[in-house]
Amino acid sequence: MKIKLLTLFSSIVLTSGFSQTDKDVLKTIYTTSLTNGHSYQWLDYLSNTIGGRLSGSTNAELAVQYTKSELEKLGLDKVWLQPVMVPKWVRGQKEMGYFEALGNINKVNICALGGSVATPEKGTKAKVIEVSSYKDLESLGEENIKGKIVFINTKWEQELVSTFQAYGGCSSERYRGAAEAVKYGAVGTIVRSLSSRQDDLPHTGSMSYGDLPIAQRIPSAAISTNDAVKLSEALKRDKDLMFHFEMSCQQFDDVQSYNVIGEITGSEFPNEYILVGGHLDSWDLGDGAHDDGAGVVQSMDVLRLLKESGIEPKRSIRVVLFMNEENGLRGGRKYAEEAKSKGEKHVFALESDAGGFTPRGFSFDCSDLMFSKVESWKPLFKPYLIHYFEKGGSGADIGPLKNNDIVLAGLRPDSQRYFDHHHAANDTFEHVNKRELELGAATMTALVYLMDKYGTSTITNVEEIRD
Repeated sequence: MKIKLLTLFSSIVLTSGFSQTDKDVLKTIYTTSLTNGHSYQWLDYLSNTIGGRLSGSTNAELAVQYTKSELEKLGLDKVWLQPVMVPKWVRGQKEMGYFEALGNINKVNICALGGSVATPEKGTKAKVIEVSSYKDLESLGEENIKGKIVFINTKWEQELVSTFQAYGGCSSERYRGAAEAVKYGAVGTIVRSLSSRQDDLPHTGSMSYGDLPIAQRIPSAAISTNDAVKLSEALKRDKDLMFHFEMSCQQFDDVQSYNVIGEITGSEFPNEYILVGGHLDSWDLGDGAHDDGAGVVQSMDVLRLLKESGIEPKRSIRVVLFMNEENGLRGGRKYAEEAKSKGEKHVFALESDAGGFTPRGFSFDCSDLMFSKVESWKPLFKPYLIHYFEKGGSGADIGPLKNNDIVLAGLRPDSQRYFDHHHAANDTFEHVNKRELELGAATMTALVYLMDKYGTSTITNVEEIRD
């Protein structure tokens, strides 16, 4: 009888409402973040004093030392650095490009893709062949491609409301384009920037040659969306136009860097870990304010907000600032590898890596039963206009932790403007709204609080009912 009553009461608790305590705690969290948040001032320093933080750079190491120091000031139980070897790629001098069509020289805005080799000292100059996808290369064959620059003009699917879906639909063109084009004798690739708007800003990002020998690699650059249109139109008028570009980027040997980790040790279950994090590295064109400075400072503020709100977690709460998400994911993999080797039990991980815009909710990678439990918390978030609770992805850096037990989640801000800035020179501090950033930090803290209090089991225990 006791078991039946417990099951019935558990169902009522999970579906019909919450104690005033939970509502009060969330109100305290949001109020503290909006009136006494630290995320914006941390981001100001990361962006405007340190700047872009490409893996292996001096700025990345300055960011490691700064965030470690700031976490130590919070009075956490532990703060430490986790060594990780990361790639070191350097952009070099500002890239230059133009095309000659019908006797006219037209300058274009380009940038090297991360991991690209340089052009020869005097640049690469050749005729251009336009494709809408690297998948078109096979049908064109070597006879039409050899000795030319491949222009991959994959257009953004504007009709898709989810900008991340649109980005995912064309990101492989940037990543694999050069490796595919070289198979047919191409001497370079120019890739349309992965952005949702027309502007003059090229957007960088990671690309790969696979196991292609260094001597066979070809330079690869992104071109702004405005200039992609100009180049495409010019090719319709002059199929023999010549494109010229110069890049001086270099790939060096791997160097040592660090994940930055801070922890509040759990009062009841210290060996169960809840992780919240973002990636500390960024691309080098802007200062990485949205990608992912915002996620870094929000994650740091989660632990501060828990302490400021008087919440004593049952489980150990860790903030992890991952290094090298942008061009290698070394930090995320290293953390998961060490967690596994130590037998650490991670029950929940939350990542913020979608910009510092207004939070809309979360995506969850979990079982249907666990998702039903999470959905029952939606009324608590409704006063803060957090309505988006969906099953789906979580985050790149916490992905390596995935197993049959852990619940993974990603903060989901409004994404409509995110790819206006993503990997471009305008990913800068002035484009982050203080209030939106602080709402995101509070929203993450609220979910961490609930996950810690109620756990990730789909069966509510007696202790939880008393709460």
